[in-house]
Amino acid sequence: MQPVPFVLLLTCLSFAFPALAQKETRDLTQLLQSNKNLSQFTTLLTSYGDIYANLSFQTDVTILAPNDDAFNKIPYSSLGPAFEANQSQIVRSILQYHILPGLHPASAYNSSFSFDQTWLQDNTYTNVTGGQVVGGVQQAGDVNVFTSGLGTRSTLIIPDLPFVGGIVHVIDNFLIPPQNFIQTVPQFNLTAAGGAVENTSLADYTNSEQDLTIFVPQNAAFQAVGESLQSMPSSQLQRLLNYHIVNSTAVGYSANLLNGTILHTRAGQNLTITYASNSLFVNQARVLQQDLLLSNGVMHIIDNFLNPDAPSVTANPEIPTAPPLLKGTSLSENVVPFTSFLPTGVTSFDTSSASPTGSFGASDIGKGTSSSTSSRRASSTSTSQENNGGGRVNRKQTTIAVNSGLLGALCWVIGVL
Repeated sequence: MQPVPFVLLLTCLSFAFPALAQKETRDLTQLLQSNKNLSQFTTLLTSYGDIYANLSFQTDVTILAPNDDAFNKIPYSSLGPAFEANQSQIVRSILQYHILPGLHPASAYNSSFSFDQTWLQDNTYTNVTGGQVVGGVQQAGDVNVFTSGLGTRSTLIIPDLPFVGGIVHVIDNFLIPPQNFIQTVPQFNLTAAGGAVENTSLADYTNSEQDLTIFVPQNAAFQAVGESLQSMPSSQLQRLLNYHIVNSTAVGYSANLLNGTILHTRAGQNLTITYASNSLFVNQARVLQQDLLLSNGVMHIIDNFLNPDAPSVTANPEIPTAPPLLKGTSLSENVVPFTSFLPTGVTSFDTSSASPTGSFGASDIGKGTSSSTSSRRASSTSTSQENNGGGRVNRKQTTIAVNSGLLGALCWVIGVL
């Protein structure tokens, strides 16, 4: 057998083990430049030089990058004024909200919501320990969806684009930094709760206190016992509302609300979490909608009032809605108590006061709920990736595989000779 030239042997080995030869992970600049559908995001990111430079030093980071179509929707949403007026601090906070420390590949998400911290930590805009969070879940059809403030939904359309410091996920809508309680409740037709909080001087607390979990009765729950609530002394109504507020070092996202969890409320009495018949309950009340993010925590919509004088009442999953624990006469369907106490113009969001006690603006982009199912499918096909610069990776890997096979066979022949 003839000796195999050393150079030829190394060549064969490099193709037989392509990982040794293919260290071509691009840096962030190269990745962004190769994805034409991220041109506007690239312009935005590079205009904030400190954030862009900081990303260059990261070893594990995940970027949720809105595509150009998402930018084209901005003028038709209430994010528009902030961008149009170049309100740089607000836009900076929005950009920070799209950056997650750590690697969060698409495969890490499943049918249970997870809540990941972001780079948005400025207490001008958030008051959540460790930084504001974004929700992530995998829905039917392997569609990954991210949820943010006001129930905004952003669908993952191109996952796991690698760069030297982490990965980029391309999404179809901007994430909206969560708003405070009073600005959020009207978006979900919770005007009675918002007005009652204003009427009992709890607005400052619910808007700004750190790490709150609030269980918010729907308007129908207020209407069911409306006359009693309206005649209730302010101190008694405040105690009732405080029984719906939990202040803890850990925000009560649904992922933390396990069956049997005990929560201590601001009123002094405890709440008990029950998971039964595929539904979440707090005491006897059914949770209708989970994980609506706030600037200082989270809120969950419930179908009934919680009663601090009946803390031991448990859930009955066999009935759609438990009877009210509060005694009182109901109001007509078109009468919603306490709504008049909401601040004037609370539903007309603007970006002039972007703080835990103010608002970024309600977005029409991707508006939805964290519990609904998206009808849009995540696109990870070779066609979509090719249009956005991602398909070249697959074609290159195919070419390498073919070449590896051919040269591997050549090496074997040489070895035999």
